[in-house]
This record gives sequence, C-alpha cells and structure tokens, in this order.
Amino acid sequence: MDPAQLACLVLLIPLASAAVIALFLRRRGALASGISVAAAAGIVVVSSVLIFGGHRNFPGSVEWLRFGGFALSFGVKFDDLAALMLFVVSFVGFFIHVFSLGYMHDDPARGRYFAGLSVFMFSMIGIVLADNLFMLFVFWELVGFSSYLLIGHWHERQSASDAANKAFIVNRVGDFGFLLGIAMCYWLNHTVNLTELASQQAAGGLVFSRAIPLLLFCGAVGKSAQMPLHVWLPDAMEGPTPVSALIHAATMVAAGIYMLCRIQVLMVPDALTVIMWIGAITALYAAICAIVQSDIKRVLAYSTLSQLGYMVAAFGLGSLAQGPAVKTALIAAGAAAAMFHLTTHAFFKALLFLGAGSVIQACHHEQDIFRLGGLAKKMPWTFLTFTIGVFAIIGMPFFAGFFSKDAILYLAHEKNTVVFGVLIFTAVLTALYMTRLWRITFFGEARSEPAAHAQESGPVMVVPLVLLAIGAALGGYGFFYDTLLGGAFKGVLEAVPEPHGTSHWMMVTIGTGAMLVGLFSALMFYRPAAIDALQARVPVIFGGLTFAKEFFDRLYDYYVAKVQQRFAMLLNLLEQIFLSGWLIRGGAGTVGLLGMGARVLHGGKLHVYVYWFLLGVVLLWGFAAGLF
Repeated sequence: MDPAQLACLVLLIPLASAAVIALFLRRRGALASGISVAAAAGIVVVSSVLIFGGHRNFPGSVEWLRFGGFALSFGVKFDDLAALMLFVVSFVGFFIHVFSLGYMHDDPARGRYFAGLSVFMFSMIGIVLADNLFMLFVFWELVGFSSYLLIGHWHERQSASDAANKAFIVNRVGDFGFLLGIAMCYWLNHTVNLTELASQQAAGGLVFSRAIPLLLFCGAVGKSAQMPLHVWLPDAMEGPTPVSALIHAATMVAAGIYMLCRIQVLMVPDALTVIMWIGAITALYAAICAIVQSDIKRVLAYSTLSQLGYMVAAFGLGSLAQGPAVKTALIAAGAAAAMFHLTTHAFFKALLFLGAGSVIQACHHEQDIFRLGGLAKKMPWTFLTFTIGVFAIIGMPFFAGFFSKDAILYLAHEKNTVVFGVLIFTAVLTALYMTRLWRITFFGEARSEPAAHAQESGPVMVVPLVLLAIGAALGGYGFFYDTLLGGAFKGVLEAVPEPHGTSHWMMVTIGTGAMLVGLFSALMFYRPAAIDALQARVPVIFGGLTFAKEFFDRLYDYYVAKVQQRFAMLLNLLEQIFLSGWLIRGGAGTVGLLGMGARVLHGGKLHVYVYWFLLGVVLLWGFAAGLF
C-alpha cells in the first residue's frame, strides 16, 4: 500500500467508526465501544506503518473546489513534525479509548460517547496531515464541533450544557481571527499551501507581515486556551474524565501548538515577542489559579493551561523566520522545544487525568480533594502511576518533564531574562499545587464515605495508566526516541536546545531547586485535611487568588450582560425603526399609497375620467401661462 493510501486509510478508519456507530449502534453501547476501540487500534497500526516505515514523500494535493482562479485542495504534508504529532495523537488516543471502556461502562449513552471520540480522532488526524491552511481550518472546526459534543455529553446537566456552549463560542472568537489570517496570507502570497510557503521563503519571495502570524495565532489562543480566551478550558471539566484527558493531552489544546510550528515560516520578530509574552503570562496566571482549586480535575485543567503557556512561550522565544533570510532546518529551536514538551506533556497529563478518573470512579464521582484522602493504600496502582505523573510534571530529575521543561528554561535564559524569571517562578508554583493535590488526595484518613470504601480500578483502566506511566518516566530520554522508536522524529528532536557544560549544570541546579522549593513548601504547609490550609490560615491571600481566578469570567459576564446585550438591544431598536420600519414598512406604505392613487385613476367610471381630464387641461394651461 503506497503512502497516500495509508494516509487516506488512517483518516477513514475513525470516520467510518463514527458513521457506523451514529447510524446503527447508538443504542448498542457494548458493540459501539468495541468498534471505536478497534478503530483506535487500527489507527495505531496504520500510523505506525506511516511513521516508522520511512514514508515522508506524498503525491500532490487533489483539487476539491474551484471558484474562478481560487482552488481549494486537499493533500498530505507528512514530515518528522507531522510524524511526531501523529504518534502522540494515535497512541495516547488509543490508551484513552481503552480506559473509557471501564470508565463509561455503565453510561446509557456510551454509544454516542464513543462516536464522538471517533469524530475527535478523525478531526485531529486531519489537522496533522493537512498540507494547506484551508484544509487545516476545516478539520480545526471539526475538532471544535466534536469537543462540543463530548464536553456536553451529559447534556441533562445544565453545567455540562453551558460548558459545551462556552467552549464552542469562545473558540469561534479565536477562529474568526484565524480565518482572517488565512485570507490575508492568500491575498499577499497567493497560496496557503505549507510547502509552497516554505519554498517562497527559501527563494526570498515570501511577503512578511505582522498581521498574518498574529491573526493566525488567534486560532491558537482559542484552541490552546491562552489568555484572554482561556476561560473555556476549566469549565470543559464537566465532560467525562477521559474526554478531559483527550482534550488536554493529545488533541484539541495540542492543535494550537502544532499549528504554530506549521506556520513558523510566516513569523516575524514582533509577532514572536507577542506570542512569547502571552505564553509566559498564561503560564504564571494559570499556576496561580491552580493553587486555590479543590476539584481534582480543575487543578489539572489549570495545570494544563500553565504547561501550554510554557509551550507557547518556548515557540515565541525563537523560530525559523526572522525576515526573508533563507533557512534550511525543518524546525527552529523554540518550536522544537515546544513540540518536545508537548510530547512529554501528552504522556504525563493523560496519565494524571486518567488517574484522576480512576479516583473519581472509585469514589463514586466525588471530585473534591478535601473529601478524599487515604487512597494510597486502597488504590496502589493508581497511586503509583499518579505519583509518576506528578513527578514528571513538576520536573523531578530523571522523569520526562524534567528534560522538556529544562529545554524551555534554557532557551528562556538565553533569550529573555525576565521571561526566564517568570517561568522559574511558575515552576515553583507547579511543584506547589501538584504536591498539594497529591498529598491531600492520597494521604491521611478518608474524609468521606465514598473515599472510605474506594477500591482499585479494574485492569482495563489500570493497564493504560501503567503504559502511560512508562511514557511519563522515559519520554524525556534520547534513547526512547533514537532506539525504541527508531529515530523517526530526528528532524524535530535534534533541534531541541540542549545546554552543555556549565550551562547544563546551572539549568539542572536552577530547575531542580525551583521544583524542590515548591515541593517542600507544599509538604510543610498543606496537611491532609477537610479544609484548604491557605484558606484557613491566610484567608486574605486565598480570597485574592480566588478573585484572580474568577476575574475573567466576571469580566466577560459583565461585558455580555451590560455591554453586548445593551448594544444588541440598541441595534434591534434601530433595526425596527429604520430597517423594518422606515425602509421596509415605509417603502411598502409608499407603494401602497401609489397603488391606491392608481386605483382611483382607473375606476372605470366615465365622469371620473372627465374630471381628471379637465384637471389635466387646467394644469397644462397654467404651466403654459407661466403660473407654475
């Protein structure tokens, strides 16, 4: 089978699964889940052939639509960057599918749930394989649609329905800018094909503009939940926990980072500076918000926001395009560091969310960490794997996050000292709130009836945790990619910045020191208890951090209620007066009056015609005599 057929097959497998389940198996949950998981396994197999079979060259794109001189084509761009992203999507997505078999076993709508998972996989794979921005945008919107379905899976809950709507609407704001950026790119460069754009850049013929990358970045601000469009992501926790793992680890939020790496040839220094600062500020803000969360999933949600901020900041710290200079590398150091952290993050964040799902399932959907406790002995496998995930995200030496986060810190240290300081302080906070979550959830005595009777999850949920824990432990080592994975992503990972000599030990010391400060601060300050120690001891600080967390939601609520709604009411009033009233009804009234006059003139009565004739003669006489 040639590469083009393999690419079509890896796309069609999840689409066929979704279609079969949606059309025939929505009420047959067991069969639907089996087909969806089998499709995910098929994606892993075909993706592995594509990734590790050395397939990198594909035939040209196929024209789909044409409007005059404008043609919309579908094609495949499959290089080491796409291979790395496809690896993350397919393997992590498969583990989440398997975990869902246990987590959603008793859900009456699991057929609809697994159909949504398949649509999600289809959409994300389409983004990975797209060779042009128009095709990428089509699948980009499908990701938004499928996330809407999955976040609102339990639509009978008002909170879930509201969260789905919020995610969909907020992302449309960013996507509007994304679409404008695509249109502007086509207008200035006469193409949106990624390969052609790179060729134009190499030849010095690419038109650079600050507006193009910043408008395209708007799409990443929405999908990857950067400030100020980050507000949808914490509320997305209303969906089933495996959905949270899929959105936060392998698909939706990763799409924004991947898209930035795809459009790096369009970047200019001013745009990179904006991107860098938005990422750094988001990383810090989200870490602050995570400290005051009590819902286990929302702590992880804000940690995702923070880690995404790291990735965006890394991308902004360096890219290929610094003007029309010719560049030959596949990916720049900043983009490579972002993709490296995206990869390790996919393993440990999927592990953490699925571990949280195991806890929630065992505790009868209790999610308040202050009502848990004592789970380390009751759920040893979940505790062990969750601990590995915590060690990875806080940057514990020898775990995956330690290597990928240090690469970003080294890049920041070399490029911008202030951003480096922000990211180091964020690392301290990361260790603080993750250790807080880990200690309160798993240690001490059970603080609720569900926690007291918790039992370890079954093998169908534990096995994915173990496999993801292996990735969270080994995903930062070179041999994991060079030996175990055959060096399939060398074009990306060889560009990851690596400190050497004194710089290496300085980064290790600073990064590890920041982690230890946060770790021991949490161990000393927080005890397994029924109330947050910060709230009990320093309520003023707790209240301030809570207000910071809620600030944007309150701001947007005020804007919608006090500004947007009133402006909409004004527009409605003007529409009723001028459009519906004066322009439409007024025009209709004028025509009606003219019609009434015409009917008077043509009444069919002879004496009336005589009167009108005489009136006409008088008017003509007066006009001729100069009276008018």
